[in-house]
Amino acid sequence: MGQRLTQISTRTGDNGTTGLGNNQRVSKNSLRVHAMGEVDELNSHIGVLLCEDMPQDVREVLVEVQHQLFNLGGELSIPGFELLKAEAVAELDTALTTYNAQLPKLEEFILPAGTRGASLAHVCRTVARRAERATVALGNEESLNDTPRQYLNRLSDLMFVLARVLNRLHGGDDVYWKSQRLTEMRAG
Repeated sequence: MGQRLTQISTRTGDNGTTGLGNNQRVSKNSLRVHAMGEVDELNSHIGVLLCEDMPQDVREVLVEVQHQLFNLGGELSIPGFELLKAEAVAELDTALTTYNAQLPKLEEFILPAGTRGASLAHVCRTVARRAERATVALGNEESLNDTPRQYLNRLSDLMFVLARVLNRLHGGDDVYWKSQRLTEMRAG
């Protein structure tokens, strides 16, 4: 892995480039830097979500996700390096199964709303999808392991499920979409 920063303002990026973990300099507008930035933003949003009231088990899952996102960012910052392991995807699958089992079956689309915690989880879901798209774009141009893409895909699903869990934290529910067409179809 490349050098750890010992100072924050290095001025080496003033020319529009940034250093990767292998000391290679690339444009700050490269697909790799975009993917790294989306993952970093997602991790920051999860940090904001962690400021909310939530069950301890959900908190522990999200803290582990933050660590894995840091691994993912590290992997993205070093071309050809593997840091995020398949076990991290399996952990998300386990969490999805656990939390989905606690929820009623969805019969209608839900809005990204409800409690503040649930709404923040929905923001994390959408940023995870954006990070996934950026990672897919990078993988279409450069060699990239499958695990980062898979992890982000599962994570966005988990954030949707956790939003539903957080909406029920104090006896609440999801906010359902009021579709005129679906209402008419059910009535007729």
